[in-house]
This record gives sequence, structure tokens and C-alpha cells, in this order.
Amino acid sequence: MAEAAVPGVRVKVRFAGQDVDGYLVERADQTDHTGRLTPLRRVVSPEPVLSPQVAALTADVAERYAGVRSDVLRLAVPPRHATTEKQPSPDRPADGIVAPHTDAEHDTGAGWAGYDHGPAFLGHLADGGSPRAVWTVAPGDDWPALVAAAAAATVRSGRGVLVCVPDGKDVARVDAALGAALGPDQHVTLTADSGPARRYRDFLAISRGARRVVVGTRAAAFAPVVDLGLVVVWDDGDDLHAEPRAPYPHTREVLLLRAEREGVAALVGGFSRSVEAAYLTPGGWAHELVAPRARLRSAVTVAIAGATDFDLERDPHGAGARVPRQVHDLVRSALTTGPVLVQTPRAGYALALACERCRTPARCATCAGPLALTSPTTPPACRWCATPALGWACRECGAHGLRAPVLGDARTGEELGRAFPSTLVRTSSGDHVLAEVPDIPSIVVATPGAEPVAAGGYAAVVLLDTWLLLGRDDLRAAEEALRRWSNAVGLVRPGGRAMAVGDPAHPALQALVRWDHAGFARREARDRHEARLPPTTRLATVTGEPGAVDDALTLLAPPAHVEVLGPVPAGPEEERLVLRTPRAHGADLSRALGDLQRIRSARKLDAVRVRVDPQQL
Repeated sequence: MAEAAVPGVRVKVRFAGQDVDGYLVERADQTDHTGRLTPLRRVVSPEPVLSPQVAALTADVAERYAGVRSDVLRLAVPPRHATTEKQPSPDRPADGIVAPHTDAEHDTGAGWAGYDHGPAFLGHLADGGSPRAVWTVAPGDDWPALVAAAAAATVRSGRGVLVCVPDGKDVARVDAALGAALGPDQHVTLTADSGPARRYRDFLAISRGARRVVVGTRAAAFAPVVDLGLVVVWDDGDDLHAEPRAPYPHTREVLLLRAEREGVAALVGGFSRSVEAAYLTPGGWAHELVAPRARLRSAVTVAIAGATDFDLERDPHGAGARVPRQVHDLVRSALTTGPVLVQTPRAGYALALACERCRTPARCATCAGPLALTSPTTPPACRWCATPALGWACRECGAHGLRAPVLGDARTGEELGRAFPSTLVRTSSGDHVLAEVPDIPSIVVATPGAEPVAAGGYAAVVLLDTWLLLGRDDLRAAEEALRRWSNAVGLVRPGGRAMAVGDPAHPALQALVRWDHAGFARREARDRHEARLPPTTRLATVTGEPGAVDDALTLLAPPAHVEVLGPVPAGPEEERLVLRTPRAHGADLSRALGDLQRIRSARKLDAVRVRVDPQQL
């Protein structure tokens, strides 16, 4: 097996009395192991699928998130597809050679001139440098084309590019932009929807060096790109970047670890800015890429319609209306020039019902579950047991009337269709998500994350029920609300208008009006620093059955600077332990938790879930 057993290949080894899968990481003529060595059982495949860079990265990620390296390897290397492995990969493109410039590509390169230090960033990439930047995109800009221009500049320097985005819709947009900027057959896409054969074929094209530009979702962060020069993460605040499987790594952190280890350029971009991304700039690890204030003012005008903006003299009941008159006027005016996007936080029809007289939440008489409406033609029914609530009466006041305090996109589209009867109304949410809409007058009602792209941009964007996003019981409620609003407003055409219905005094809405995401992120960072919350601290949770958590607390040997909070109830028959330490000592906490996991595994104790820097507490 000497010829086939090269670093990176899959092997079978004898461990704990059974044959298990593994990867050959290194060959050496001596070892520091004091026990007896066991020979390999066999080489599964001579294909080196684990590059030295990715092998080192998996070790870093496992240590960072107090996990098991095998779990990280499962995320990094897709399952083998033997038939695909026997097929040759396409020819490798020549270093620094991309397709001839097109008008579209020239425009995207010029688009970076709209940002302070944007041309310098692009020039540094083309010269083989490794700049690092946190990029706040201006409304109306074609961000996939700008990412493709940065990728093209990096490819001309003879290096590879790795782009990670939240979902398949964004992958499709960047895929098209890369095709226009680099030419055909110059890059690959990595998504979970590709299927095992195609995904493994594209993975092999990357590991063999046949393709050096990759765009994909979170698993693509481990792609073995040869001569990597630039890593890009788009919209890093999206929770889709958080891996739901152990050890729960985040795409942003994986790419930043990779940029630091391999000494490559990094670009963290989005219409909004996460607090973690803002934390990269004060120390000089990354620099800001923002548009000048004059350009932002001309790109979009954002207004807020609050309770004081209702014309109570003309409409004495207007203060209770969901859509104020200003929004109707904006939609009516914008429909003369193009489509209008209306973002509503909830999908469905009427997701919650209450008594029309006393506002008491309507409950099912059978199981006390909440009542809801699924369509205008069906009776109210329980969301838990699906029992129809025919002849419902309020238990408090006896009234039979119902009202809907929370409306979904279907009901919103229905109301707007009645208000604008000659206008086409589309909805995009849930399992029915539109990718694009034509540049014709229409109203598009979408939930956050499901907003389709309009050809030429939207003439106006309306944000309804902003209080619902801000009212979430979550540390990141305001940050997440601003991110979702900004992603919608970012789809407006240059010079377009946007209006949000909410409290004009709320800091998140004020940041949206000013398009000052950096200032809002700094404010959030200061508040979290005072409360000793991430990212200024390293925080970890240990969750499991009470006995298992108690065992973990007994075996844990935290450093002196680690604060132990709990345990507290965390659900049915579960408890949670919270560990907190200053960011400078975060590595010590991760190592202590890693030692805990190894001790538990050796003693075969009950399982617990360990999460480092969880997205939600």
C-alpha cells in the first residue's frame, strides 16, 4: 500500500475491535506514540480528498467549537461516490487566465469605485495581496456582480476564490455573475441540493485543481481550493450560516480561521452588518468598505410611518389601521413606474385570532390551543389539534366575533388586492418562493428571506409590522430585524423609496433611515460589552438531562476566569449550563470543554450538547 497510502486518502483502520473509516493525514519515519502501532487495514481509494490545509482547518474548528474532529471532517468531505471518482475532471485553466472582458464585467469593476477604498481593495487583490474588509453594500447595488469582479481580480493573480452565501437563491445569483465575469466552465457550485454524484464530481474538480473558484452554502467553507487567495461570506448574520450539526460551527468563523491560517484575503459583506463583523474593524484585522454619505442619500430614501402620521381628522379610526395612508400613497405612486415589494414578517393567512370585543386570545375548546385561519373560505381551526371552531364564543365576554392581530402574507396580499384592484399581486413565502419578478407594475408580498429580485429593481419597498420582528425574545432581535429590513430595501432601484411602519424613535429603524449599519453595530457592541455578552465574551452552553449536566459540571475543570451560570431548566426534562469568559481567554474555555467531551466519551457517560457562541440563548 506504500504507493497508494499518500496523505489525504481514505483508509480503513482497526479501532476498538472493528474496522472504521479514517483519513491518512501524514507519513513520518518516527512517532511519539508510546504504545503498539497497528498497520492500516487497507486504502479505500487512492484519491487524496483531504488536503493538508483543510486537515489543519478541521483541527482548528474542532478546537474552537470544543467538538470532535471526526464531526468536522464529516462536514468538510462529502461521501465517496466510486463511479464519479473514476471519471476524469475537466482540464485545469491556465493560471491568471479568465475570459475576455465584457461590458458587464467592466461595469462591475467600475462599481467598486462607488465605495471608499473600493478600487484599492480590487487592485490589491489583482496584485496578489491579501486585504481584509468588512463591506456594507449600498441599496440598489448588484452585489453578486461586485463579488464576481473581486473574484476575477483574484483569479488574474493566479489564485483561487471561495464564496459562501446563505441559501440556494443567492448561490444562483452569484453563479450567474461569476459566469458573466469569468466565462463558462471556470467555477463550480456546492449546495446540498446538487445530489451525491454531482456534489462529489464538483468536489473532485476543486481538489484536483481543475476549478479554483467556488460558490456555495455553509459546507463550501471547507472546499479544498488550490492556491486559495480570497474568501467571501455574504450576509453573515443569516442564521442559515450556523451549522445545525455538531460541533455547530459558523461559516463566518470558519472562513476567518481559514483566512488567518492560510494568509488569504477576506471579505465579509452584506446590506447590513453583524456585531461580530463590526468587531473585526476596531483592532485593524479588517478595514471598512462603505459608500460615501452623498451616494447613500441619492441611492434610496427611507421614511417611517408611525402612529402620529395618521390623518385622524379625515379618518378617526386610522390609528388602529395596519397600513397608514402614507403607505397607500407610496404604493400608488410607485406602481406607475415599476413593481413594489411589501415585506411582512409572517407567512400564511391569519396566524392568531382574538376576541373582537375584549381582545382575549381565541383558544380551542378541545385542547386550549390557539385558533387560526388558513384561508378566507375555511372556518377558524386549532393550530394544535386542527379541530374546527364552529360557533366559537369568547370565554371572557361571550362575544362571537373574531379579529386577527397578526396577519400573514396571504391575507396581506388579499387586502392589497382589494385596495389596488387593477394591479397584479404576487406572494413569495414558505414552499412557494419566487426567484425573480419582471419589471412591470405589480405588488409582491414576501416574507423575510423570500423576497424575489426584480429586473431593474423595485420602485418602492414597504416594511409592515416592524414591531413583530422587534418584539422577539432574543438577544439579536434588533440586529436581526435591521438585517431583514435592509435586505429588502437593498433590492430597490437607484433613487427608489422605502417606507417602514413602526416606531420612528426605535434605534434600529433610525439606523435604517440613515443607512448607518456600522453605527448601529457599534452601539450594539457597546451594550453587549456592558452586559458581558458575545462577541466581547466567549460564551458556551452545555445542555442535556439533569444527571448528565450534573456529571459535566462535576468533571469540568474551567479556568479561574470562567464564570459558571446555572444549571437552569431548558425544556422538558433538560437543563442548561452557561459558561462565560472574556474573549481574550476564549481559547482556554474551548479547550476545557474539549477535555470534558473526551473524558465523558472515555467513561461512556450520558450525552450532552456543547455549543460555543450559540446563535440563540
